[in-house]
Amino acid sequence: MNIVQVALPVPMRRVFDYLLPDNLPQPSIGARVVVPFGNRQLVGFVVATNQEPSVAVTQLKPLLSVTDPMPLWSESLWHLLDWAARYYHHPLGEVLAHAAPVALRQGQPPSYQYTKQLKLTAAGMAVELTELSRAPQQQRLIAQLRREALAVSDLAQHDVRPAAVKALKEKGLIEETLVAPAFSAWTPELAEEPHPLNPEQAVAVAAIHAGMQAEAQQTWLLEGVTGSGKTEVYLQVMQGVLQRGQQVLVMVPEIGLTPQTVQRFRARFQAPVVVLHSGLSDQERLSAWLQARDGHAAIILGTRSAIFTPLANPGLLIIDEEHDASFKQQDGFRYNARDLAIKRAHTEGFNVILGSATPSLESLANAKAGRYQLLQLSQRAGSAQPVKNILVDLKQQRLQQGLSEQLIALMRKHLDAGNQVLLFLNRRGYASALICHECAWVSECQRCQANMTVHQQSHSLQCHHCGAQRRIPRQCGGCGSTQLITRGLGTEQLEETIQKLFPDAPALRIDRDSTRRKGQLEDYLKAVGRGEYKILLGTQMLAKGHHFPDVTLVALLDVDGALYSSDFRAAERLAQLYVQVAGRAGRAQKKGTVVLQTHLPEHPLIQELVNNGYQDFATSALNEREQAMLPPYAAMALLRAEAVDANAAEALLQAMANCLEQQTDVAVIGPMPAVLARRAGRHRFQLLLHASERGLLQRTLHAWLPTLESLPETRKARWSLDIDPQDFS
Repeated sequence: MNIVQVALPVPMRRVFDYLLPDNLPQPSIGARVVVPFGNRQLVGFVVATNQEPSVAVTQLKPLLSVTDPMPLWSESLWHLLDWAARYYHHPLGEVLAHAAPVALRQGQPPSYQYTKQLKLTAAGMAVELTELSRAPQQQRLIAQLRREALAVSDLAQHDVRPAAVKALKEKGLIEETLVAPAFSAWTPELAEEPHPLNPEQAVAVAAIHAGMQAEAQQTWLLEGVTGSGKTEVYLQVMQGVLQRGQQVLVMVPEIGLTPQTVQRFRARFQAPVVVLHSGLSDQERLSAWLQARDGHAAIILGTRSAIFTPLANPGLLIIDEEHDASFKQQDGFRYNARDLAIKRAHTEGFNVILGSATPSLESLANAKAGRYQLLQLSQRAGSAQPVKNILVDLKQQRLQQGLSEQLIALMRKHLDAGNQVLLFLNRRGYASALICHECAWVSECQRCQANMTVHQQSHSLQCHHCGAQRRIPRQCGGCGSTQLITRGLGTEQLEETIQKLFPDAPALRIDRDSTRRKGQLEDYLKAVGRGEYKILLGTQMLAKGHHFPDVTLVALLDVDGALYSSDFRAAERLAQLYVQVAGRAGRAQKKGTVVLQTHLPEHPLIQELVNNGYQDFATSALNEREQAMLPPYAAMALLRAEAVDANAAEALLQAMANCLEQQTDVAVIGPMPAVLARRAGRHRFQLLLHASERGLLQRTLHAWLPTLESLPETRKARWSLDIDPQDFS
């Protein structure tokens, strides 16, 4: 009887043998099968057939069903997934499950979904629009539906609220129907003409076009200051790829960037665009995945996990904001999508563009070594002017809830001129902590080594690490006093302060709390574009790639914490954050101003950023990394352990350290408590492995992981391995 090896989505670094019954078809490598596993049934992936069994045949269970006649992925993409499992030392079954859409992980067939659409009824066709004058959203929706039917999933993009849809249904003016998918044809003609290029953009486009004629795969690093027109370079390079009938995969770090990017693509090209990100329903993601695989989609736009999307005819992969930490998965299968993109491009033979105003030091080192070709855009596109930088020494200023007098005066000046202002504070909530004025009691999370954040709007204390919540107490938990005060500024409190200081200037807060509803961020950004809000305030969501032509003043209120961090990447991240936030100012014809509030204006990093810019910082930072033998000039891996009993977690890593210290070419540092030493009720420890080069570290891990997995201490603590770690918290 045939033996089939199956990778299952379980945390075990092995595959499992099953019997193939005579009544089931022979599965292909990469096809899904349903198997019994303990008292469960799991969807797994075939990795080999006709194998010798690892145990007696009598102990093997039979496959229950073969779900797919063909593999889910191409041979080249299958090899990439297998390579990723080995490089990141993660169970192959979990890697394959992560790469598949949720619907396919659950065993659903790989078939297209019917789309829910709204269309007019006979009464809707006949109704006079003036009859709906008191309901402008209903009136606008009826007018839209007279032009064309509208997918229910697209309602948010057309500023249509569910209440308007419900009201029109109740009036019998519209109805919902199911429509089979229709795929747009690719046409080489452009929907709009390309914008004229400045000399630097023209050089970049010409260099990439010339490189694409060569046989060898190439990677370009496009370094362009904010507002330099990197997107126009992307568009003009994409034009040639699409006209050859090839697909383009574009990756962005945040869901919030996808609507405006889709808008740019659809405005330029008459080619089908699909989107892949976690904000979609399972069926929407499956449909987009299938369209990419089957060649119906020309442009595939997605976030981190889009790197695993199968493509019928790939021609180009673009990673925008390539420096962004969001491209690194921080739990489970801890892969770096940017690095996998480079590996995939080499494997499948297509080209890559990495774009950023603040390239990662890893990418700059690769360009310096000749592995990437560096293209630079040093001038802002069009008539946009360089911004003016102002450093505010907070030691010399009176503060009103985090706002210096100098900043408040500048805000009044820019608002009076009819412009918009953006305030950046990377701390959501109302305040960092609730404190007793009498006994200094602090609102700590009972499960984490962290304070609970005050959220005034929900009248709750929330832990931003484990998600625990409780009502704001009326009395101190220590002494019973009612003299409770808040400490630390959050975006909610900043919004409250702004409304008091500038009552005539509409303010908008954008953070994770204010944009929970699907489509809400997109609605807000459209309202900003229409000028409905004069003051924007929020977290890092505001800093990433958004275009606000009327924002002329940008202020970073509090970034000093990064200057005290023990993480060797903290300086790089602060430099990138400063440049990215500053880049929201003066993006059109208007002159922009950037204010940086700090208690440490004399700090070397602050001075270098304000006076010399990111390029000079990056050059000196790379020199420091090379001298200190830190990435990208060395390789690291981080072993993490956690347990309810702190001793158990530490003992596990100590046992691992004792094993690994026999390898003299790899430095073993630790075990040591994590920066956040307790989270969700579990104590956390870390063990850092450091090697002079990646191959040496990989060989050590391949040799020793079986021994580490068999340690008796693993039964008392959870542990994980992070290759090329980005987060040491």
